Amino acid sequence: MGSEPHIVLGIESSCDETAVALVTSDRRILAQRIASQEAEHAPYGGVVPEIAARAHAERLAPMLEGVMDDAGLELSDLDAIAATAGPGLIGGVMVGLVSAKALAMAADKPLMAINHLEGHALSPRLADEALDYPYLLLLVSGGHCQILNVEGVGEYRRLATTIDDALGEAFDKTAKILGLGFPGGPAVEELACDGDPNAVPLPRPMKGSAEPHFSFAGLKSAVLRAVESGEHKPADIAASFQQAAVDCLIDRLEKALSENGASPSLVVAGGVAANQTIRAALEQLAESHAMRFVAPPLALCTDNAAMIAWAGCERIAAQAGELQSDPLDFKARPRWPLDPEAESVRGAGVKA
Repeated sequence: MGSEPHIVLGIESSCDETAVALVTSDRRILAQRIASQEAEHAPYGGVVPEIAARAHAERLAPMLEGVMDDAGLELSDLDAIAATAGPGLIGGVMVGLVSAKALAMAADKPLMAINHLEGHALSPRLADEALDYPYLLLLVSGGHCQILNVEGVGEYRRLATTIDDALGEAFDKTAKILGLGFPGGPAVEELACDGDPNAVPLPRPMKGSAEPHFSFAGLKSAVLRAVESGEHKPADIAASFQQAAVDCLIDRLEKALSENGASPSLVVAGGVAANQTIRAALEQLAESHAMRFVAPPLALCTDNAAMIAWAGCERIAAQAGELQSDPLDFKARPRWPLDPEAESVRGAGVKA
């Protein structure tokens, strides 16, 4: 890759975080800023796409200027500009991608249109230099729940996906049912610390199924029925929901390992990867299969621009240091599977 590390500017705007970061190919985060939209969406109990897109448009320009100032760099110092081009809320994706196109054109720098899921998939390698390809990845976030073999940059083989809801969505809906507010994942995890994970009989959808996939819609509905019954403490419901989710994840991963063979490393990424109970269960699973367990730092689990910039660095490395640009007419994509050759599955899982 040459004697000097490459510097990539990353932009992330696929959901409700506006994020900008500068990352080098030798794994240094030179500067980063993230602006949350929690206050804007909290009254609605979830992300409102129109509000999110407007917030991205208002915040992105000053954040770009701020990150460049933080690092003491000019646009001419950059080697490439990377931005999330999908999947995600199309309005927000367009804000970030159009901004990246304008910067790339103005500075005559390569544009890298990055798959948001690829950013998550590669983010553990930003923090862990020892993590080599291939590895088995559990990608769990608000919009996605998948098991993939990560064989290299742009080389992903999907082994399982959700046929309905993603786990992060189930966490958020459970929080809403329990009146915990938004964002829901951290709130459910905190409440679960005071509960009994065996107190409420909740289903484990797809556990033991011959299909390799996930399902969380039924679990979410069971939580609603448990709350409406008035027979259980909220903390017990939260803890039981979290344990049911863990049991589903472990069962599906066990199936993937039995059918596809062991991998050197078990890796988790995505917003739900910040959950400490889930991390502990995955670490135990990895140990039982003599696999190395890798999870990115909490700051790299939720949506961030460092992972987008790092995906750009990974692409440069995969191209032997060549700075190849995506076309400036690259279109934002609300849907963009990591493995486009994967077979379609029943239910809403086809969106992933």
